[in-house]
Amino acid sequence: MSTTRRQRSGKEGSGAQCSASKRKARGSQRQQGDDDQRRSKLSITHPDAAGIDVGARVHYVAVPEGRAEMSVRSFGAYTAQLDALVQWLKDCAITTVAMESTGVYWIPLFQKLEEAGFEVLLVDARQAKHVPGRKSDVQDCQWLQQLHTYGLLRAAFRPEDGICRLRTLQRHRKNLIECAAMWIQHMQKALNEMNLHCITCSVISADAVAWRFWTQF
Repeated sequence: MSTTRRQRSGKEGSGAQCSASKRKARGSQRQQGDDDQRRSKLSITHPDAAGIDVGARVHYVAVPEGRAEMSVRSFGAYTAQLDALVQWLKDCAITTVAMESTGVYWIPLFQKLEEAGFEVLLVDARQAKHVPGRKSDVQDCQWLQQLHTYGLLRAAFRPEDGICRLRTLQRHRKNLIECAAMWIQHMQKALNEMNLHCITCSVISADAVAWRFWTQF
C-alpha cells in the first residue's frame, strides 16, 4: 500500500510540475507576443533621418546604419566645416534632420541645412531627454536620429528666413533706440553735475525728442 501511495504521489507531483511548466511557457509566449505588438506599433516614418548634437565647437552627426562607413561623425563649427557636414549628409541620402536648440550655436548650422534643402526639426533638449527607453551607450545624436526615425519628435516654431531677418533688424533697431535714450540721460546727468544745465540740457532734450520722433518711422 505504501509503495502504491508513493507512486501516486509521484505521478501527481510530476503532473503538477508539467502543468506549471506549461503555464510558464504560455505566459512567456503571451509576454513575447505583447512585446512584439508593442514593437510593431513603432513604425518607421522617416527612414532618411539624421540627428545632430549641436555644440559650441564640435557638432556630432548620426545617420542610419549602412549609409556610410562611420554612422557617427564629428564636424567643427567653422563655415567650411559646416559645408562639409552638409555635403556628407547629401552623400548619405539624408532628407530630414533633427537638432537640439543649444544656445545660439544652432543658428548657422540651421541656416546652412535649410539653404541646402533639408527638412530641419529644431527640438527642445528637454523633450528628447524625457522620452523613455534610452540606453546608456547611445550618444545624443544617435538618440535624436532614432527618435526622429520613428516620428517621436515635435519641431519648435521657426518662422521663414525673411521673417527672421526682419525680426532681427527690428530688435537691433529697438536696442539702438533704448541705448541712445540711456546715453542721453547720462550726458544730462554729467552736465548737471558740472552746473551746465541752463541751455545745453534743453537742447539735448529737444534733440532726444526729435530723435525719438524720427525713429518711429
